Amino acid sequence: MKSIYKIYILTFLLLSDFVLFAQPGDDDGSGGLEGDDTPAAPINGKLIWLAIVSILFAFYYFNKRVQKAD
Repeated sequence: MKSIYKIYILTFLLLSDFVLFAQPGDDDGSGGLEGDDTPAAPINGKLIWLAIVSILFAFYYFNKRVQKAD
């Protein structure tokens, strides 16, 4: 039963929307690096979810470690 949960979690993480997308550019073939830059992409869209998952993982890890020490 635990392996099913592991598979669900792995599938969720792989198929979720935590991927980064490159900004589309206008490749005119000139190769110039200067000029009209596209606006910077925001990176704070999923930081709250990353923080929540990291806190939950820390609680899980330390609870497991305390139980093993008993």
